[in-house]
Amino acid sequence: MNWYVVYTKPKGEKKVAEQLNRFGINCYCPLIIKEQQWSDRKKKIQVPLFNHYVFVQLAEKDRNLVFASPGVIRYLFWLGKHAIVKDTEIKTIKEWLKDETAEISITSYQVGETIQVDSGPFLNQNAVVKEITNTHYFLILESLGCTLKIRIK
Repeated sequence: MNWYVVYTKPKGEKKVAEQLNRFGINCYCPLIIKEQQWSDRKKKIQVPLFNHYVFVQLAEKDRNLVFASPGVIRYLFWLGKHAIVKDTEIKTIKEWLKDETAEISITSYQVGETIQVDSGPFLNQNAVVKEITNTHYFLILESLGCTLKIRIK
């Protein structure tokens, strides 16, 4: 069974993942802890790593089952076909989220350059350098077609 990417309504990722799990569909919504500032307090909350995206593992014939969840809008397409995510990429994301001390340094690369990550949890993954700021690196994971924001420590 392949992993597909489902596009959800805004801020509906966690709810969609819960509903799909209740329907018996294997899904994964990677979450990170973020410190949120309100006017009177700070609080750590869980937010999705990828806005609007939930990964689902289904057989080709069962792809329409995800639309039973009202938060699902459509599948994500890449080059005119349903975007398929490899098992190794899902495992890499899970490993990366476990390792909070991981640092990836790409200071010697230029924006637009295709690189192969040579350390950390994304070892040997291909990515395109989108942007380098004083506080973050922005990498596009080629196979997912999405941007990864890495904080500089």
